[in-house]
Amino acid sequence: MPPQPLGQVKALTFDVFGTVVDWRGSLIRAGEALGRALGVTVDWARFADDWRAGYGPAMDRVRRGELPWTRLDALHRMILDDLLVRYNLTFLDEASRVHLNTIWHRLDPWPDSIPGLTRLRSRYIVATLSNGNVALLVHMAKHAGLPWDCILSAELARHYKPNPEVYLKAAELLDLRPEEILMVAAHNGDLAAARSVGFRTAFVARPLEHGPGQSTDLAPDADVDLAATDFLDLADQLL
Repeated sequence: MPPQPLGQVKALTFDVFGTVVDWRGSLIRAGEALGRALGVTVDWARFADDWRAGYGPAMDRVRRGELPWTRLDALHRMILDDLLVRYNLTFLDEASRVHLNTIWHRLDPWPDSIPGLTRLRSRYIVATLSNGNVALLVHMAKHAGLPWDCILSAELARHYKPNPEVYLKAAELLDLRPEEILMVAAHNGDLAAARSVGFRTAFVARPLEHGPGQSTDLAPDADVDLAATDFLDLADQLL
């Protein structure tokens, strides 16, 4: 049984990119396949890192009001179009660009994600709580076989994490108090934002999310309620 302080938790909401799915490895594999099909050589690991590096600044433009509310698929496409210039890939036609952009819909899970979620779902509501838009998260779940009870997205709040509106909208839609929800993420900043509005928090280590040289989010902050090595360990602690 979980410790008494977590006994009131009824739902687990999960960050997705990096926590549930291996975005970097998936992008590299898909890029390499595309490169072979096109007969082009690209440093796909660097391409993946550069694409992800544009994620935060693009969301910040929305937060500052420089862009109207824009869902993540469109932000990813804006970043991609800039990268195609930097990597001399402007010859790609529109169909190839769409296929490349929707790689984010076809990311592969970490090996423990599906068995861990399946176990956790036996007791708790399990839901996404991601900056990915709804269509992206639905397509990803279909591609990967992720057993979500519910798809919750920043798109529903029209704000991006770590803005508090995203977490509070999730609680509202689940008809739960914030303290009845455990936010699960591999990112301490996400957990801190969730905790600030009353969520309980669980850190799951993903030390290879950013590749072998990762230097951030290798250990949980002191304020998390639980720390786990993977989703199976999380299930062992909660069930």
